[in-house]
Amino acid sequence: MEEKQLEKAILVSADIGEYDCEASVDELSELAKTAGAEEIARVIQKRDAYESATVIGEGKLTEVKELCQNLGATLLIFDCELTASQIRNIEDETEVRVIDRTMLILDIFAARAVSREGKIQVELAQLKYRLPRLMGIGASLDKLGGGIGTRGPGETQLETDRRHIRRRIDKLSAELKELEERRGYSRERRKKDNVQVGAIVGYTNAGKSTLLNLLTGADVLAEDKLFATLDPTSRAIELPDGRSLTIVDTVGLIRRLPHHLVEAFKSTLEEAACADIILHVCDASDPEAAEKAEVTLSTLAELGAAEIPTVTIFNKCDKIAEQIPTDDKTAKISALKGEGIEELLEKISKNLPQTSRRMKLLLPYDKAGLTAQIRVNGKVFSEEYTERGIAVDALVDIMLIKQMTEYEER
Repeated sequence: MEEKQLEKAILVSADIGEYDCEASVDELSELAKTAGAEEIARVIQKRDAYESATVIGEGKLTEVKELCQNLGATLLIFDCELTASQIRNIEDETEVRVIDRTMLILDIFAARAVSREGKIQVELAQLKYRLPRLMGIGASLDKLGGGIGTRGPGETQLETDRRHIRRRIDKLSAELKELEERRGYSRERRKKDNVQVGAIVGYTNAGKSTLLNLLTGADVLAEDKLFATLDPTSRAIELPDGRSLTIVDTVGLIRRLPHHLVEAFKSTLEEAACADIILHVCDASDPEAAEKAEVTLSTLAELGAAEIPTVTIFNKCDKIAEQIPTDDKTAKISALKGEGIEELLEKISKNLPQTSRRMKLLLPYDKAGLTAQIRVNGKVFSEEYTERGIAVDALVDIMLIKQMTEYEER
């Protein structure tokens, strides 16, 4: 099969001192690679403010045009959000297709979404983003054809009028609301059945899916690419104390993730907000691990999940020489090599809110009916009839612990 030709992209940024521009463009390069583009050059201009018509100055834009001609660039990717008129102006000047950071992320989302909900979320985010930019982007598509930034269901909508797109947005919003309600019912059922949930969160490409696969034996796509996982996956594991925990993988986070993208994936991220414990995965080998952890924590705070017990997991520790100090709320692992997992599970058990406790009981024969009560919301691991009574090893629901204490074997 013929290999798909990579688009040749030039990355462009105006550094106005709002954030670490170099780090942001490095990440833009990773995003471009994930979308199927090859970075052939990058242009960064220090400025006091964005040029209203073209983001970068006139002289710098001429330089970018010459670069495009000399290097054969087919795509310009700007590291900020562009308006319709800015896209049109830059394309008129350079005669090369232009997309911005958000369009690039949306394109990756469109390629990666698998479930019905994921696809609706992506299309909705695309349409909401493209509606105010319809004139500029529509003209550019007519002139320059498709490619990165035009993929997914959103593309066909660009050729239709605004009214049709608004109708589509309303329809998708209603469908998404229905799916969100169903997800809400599932969460309520889990609460009712005393199922405890742990949400794996973290920066994109930190190793969340690899960890989920290792803990649960799941077969979730785990690639060395940004946003390998868009659709949440859940699997149950058993902790050392006998309790069961349903682990949910969530979409990876990224610095400067546009607000409406957080909105679009809120129902997915709400898995974290409704979890009993959060497993925050950090790439210990990443020089920017601290900054990326901050992005994750601030997004969790936005979702109202700041107070949920959290275990911070330093992954990829096999790649670093220095020692990372840990405590009861932190663990060091290598998900790829399966190292540190037993210690991690112990720490998850310690931090998971107590809804049940493993107890060794000796029940008198006239209290044999208590084992049936334990089984309702707990679990009986073993039951042995002895001369002294019934020896029971069980996971006892919090409501019964007090009642069972008098039969506990010390």
